[in-house]
Amino acid sequence: MEKKNILKGVLLVGIGASIYGMLATFVKMSYKEGFTTSEVTTAQFTIGFLGLLILNFFQTITSKKALSSPSTKEFKMLMLAGTSLGCTSLFYYISVQYINVSIAIVLLMQSVWFSVVVEGFITRKFPNAKKIIATLIVLIGTVLATNLINMEVKIDWHGIFWGLLAAASFTATMFTSNTLATNLPVLRKSIIMLSGGSVIIFLFLFFAQIGPLYFEGLKSFYLNFTDNTQHIRPFDYSIFWTYGFILALFGTIIPPILFNLGFPNTGLGLGSIISSLELPVSVTMAFILLGEQVLFIQWIGIVLILFAIVLMNLPSKKQLNKVDLS
Repeated sequence: MEKKNILKGVLLVGIGASIYGMLATFVKMSYKEGFTTSEVTTAQFTIGFLGLLILNFFQTITSKKALSSPSTKEFKMLMLAGTSLGCTSLFYYISVQYINVSIAIVLLMQSVWFSVVVEGFITRKFPNAKKIIATLIVLIGTVLATNLINMEVKIDWHGIFWGLLAAASFTATMFTSNTLATNLPVLRKSIIMLSGGSVIIFLFLFFAQIGPLYFEGLKSFYLNFTDNTQHIRPFDYSIFWTYGFILALFGTIIPPILFNLGFPNTGLGLGSIISSLELPVSVTMAFILLGEQVLFIQWIGIVLILFAIVLMNLPSKKQLNKVDLS
């Protein structure tokens, strides 16, 4: 029975990671059709919120027992934690404007070693040798996967900056998701966090598109800050029925649900290894649908990053002995 649950968890996490890995490719496709980052994120979070609201409603009326509700403190903490969820999507999508999807996803995966640093600060313990080695492998893999050793390749620093910010924000999301209000039902917890993320998305929508359109002072500030006139136009609502539904399903509804259902069966270590499928899936999708060039040396870098994730999450001999004794 235990093996069956582990297999179920592996399948759920694997499918969730694969679906999430497709997301950036569809974002890039929407950009090619003229949609802006604020339109893409607004559509994704609005439809995602409505979808989770409907699922919460059906879960509440069909549940045979009363579902746990968050306390006022838990609600505020989840809302605050959800802002990192909104920032992750926002920063990641901005980075995709400047660089290839295959490079943006590699930058997002820097959360692997970011989490080691954060964990060290929280626990006040220096990372063990295995984690340090894994971190070094990730960094070497990143240099290869982004093809930085080829001096002829020019990568827009804007994309690097936003991609690393997305990784930092994603690290915060992972830590808060695994520690806050773990007693709450998955759907209820997800919609509260999504509400916090939506605040960030709507603030960005106002700053980047709606505000500059109607307020001259904000327009001048925006142009001085970005030197970009593309976003200063009325909101294109067609994003909702073109890419919005796909982005909401692949970004804010299906993967979080599958992750929350799968991780309890796999455990955090095995789940992290399986969720790294997001990296090769994202690169492959960009190669097939966008025609992005992925060199052999970049695939070597990707394999190194995947190896580092496996190394970091392999159980120690002490942990294996505990499992055997039980």
